[in-house]
This record gives sequence, structure tokens and C-alpha cells, in this order.
Amino acid sequence: MVIGAAVVLFIASFLGLTSFECPTGVDCSGFDKSNAWDSLGLLMSMFLSGVIGAALIVVGRAMPGRKVAGIDLGQFGVAFCIFALWTAFWTIIDMDADAGAGMILGLLSTIVLAAAAVAAPLVPALKAPLVGAPRPQQPQPYGGQPQGGYGYPGAQQPPYGAQPEGGYGYPGGQAGQPGQPQPSHAGQPAPQAQAQPQPGQPSQGGQGQQAAPASDFSPFWFAVPVARPLYAEDGSPTPIAELAPGTWYLAVEQRGQGLVAQTQDGRRGVLQDTTGIQRG
Repeated sequence: MVIGAAVVLFIASFLGLTSFECPTGVDCSGFDKSNAWDSLGLLMSMFLSGVIGAALIVVGRAMPGRKVAGIDLGQFGVAFCIFALWTAFWTIIDMDADAGAGMILGLLSTIVLAAAAVAAPLVPALKAPLVGAPRPQQPQPYGGQPQGGYGYPGAQQPPYGAQPEGGYGYPGGQAGQPGQPQPSHAGQPAPQAQAQPQPGQPSQGGQGQQAAPASDFSPFWFAVPVARPLYAEDGSPTPIAELAPGTWYLAVEQRGQGLVAQTQDGRRGVLQDTTGIQRG
């Protein structure tokens, strides 16, 4: 509505401000009707003031928050529109001659323009922004992480003590599941999985199952409760890696009270402190 009224007001500035009837028998061909562009004061205070006010309202609605000297652009625009109507009203009353098409159309345009500018912040239907606000991104579920493979910063890590699915070399792979054949590592044949007693079956000879000897060691996945160093197999005192909690590592051999563990990048070393580890 504001834009349409401003366009009509701009067109009215090119029409005649006054009208008269040519007397009979008088040649009026040389009479030139003046318009708003012939009167700079009326042009700036009525016609262009309304157009400028409409432009400020549109810009203020399209870009909310823009201010000049601490005043919102829309408020500036409303003031310009009201001033244009004020000028048009008193100008048409004070005219000595009859008002022409330009003046009448200009007054009607300023009335519509000022009414729309004042009603815009008061009527809910006129408060809608000209440019739609960008839609906010949907938040991910609590704890959600972007997709990624092992080693990617956004990759999901398996929960501590859980057995995720995956192949060899990935935490929770099939290689560490009990009862499954184990793949060979560094040219070594995979040992057979240690048999587990079934619930309800009596133990042979009335005695409990004895611990398996070290030669029957079966690789398994494990996690450490706290960060622990991994030392070289040659007995060097300098750690070659650090095992982090919440990550699964593969135990491939028992070395005394320690375990020979293999990390996901293929490095092998001795974990000397095995207290409190969680088997997969």
C-alpha cells in the first residue's frame, strides 16, 4: 500500500496543480499549466517528501534494526509521510485557483500514504516482514555427532564397555568376539577361541574349570579405565603410544603380567599395567 501510494504521488507531481476554464473566444493554446516541478518548495515538502518517506519505510521493513542518529528508519519514514500530508492539506486549502488533477491526486495519495505508514506498526496483518527471515538450522539430537570414519574428529566412539560392530582394525571388530575364529596378525596363525562353559552344564570331574595355559591365549578387545602408556616390545623405557579410555584395543599376546596390545594404526607394544581393564 505504501509503495503504491508513493508511485501515484510521484505521477501526480507531473500533472497540473491548478485548473481553469478557457473563456469563449479566447485563445488559450499558449497557456502552460504549472506542475510541482515548477515549484521547488512544494515539490520537496509534499511530493518528494512522501516518496522519500515511503522508501524509508520499505528499507526499514526489509532490513530491521537499521537506525539513523539512534532513530529507526521506519520512524523517519512515518514522519516524512505525515509531513507530506500536512503540506498537501494546507496547500490545497490556501490555493486561489481551483485545484488541478496533480494537486487533488497528490492529496489523496498522501492521505493513503500517511494512513498506511501509521497503521503498519498497529495492525498485526501489516507487521509481516518484507523479506522472510532465514530458517534456523535444526539442532542435532543431544550427543549427536557428524558422520565420519575412524580417526575423524567427528566420528562417534563406542561407549565404554560396549562392543560395536566392525572389521579387524576397528574398535569392536569381529576379531575380538569370543567364539569366533581369529585372523592372523603379522604372519601368526589365529589361535582357536577358548571354549566357554554353558550355564547349567556340570563341570567335569566335579571340579571347576581351570585357567587356560598361556600357550592357549586368545586375542581379545579391551579398554583401559584411564590413560596408560604402551612400551616397546624390546623393553625400552620410552613409551611408544598412550592408550586412551573409551577406545578399544586388541590384545594379541600375553607377556608375563602384561599384554602385547595393538593400536588401530598397527603399532604394537607392551601394556605393563593391566589392572581394571575392561574386556570386550
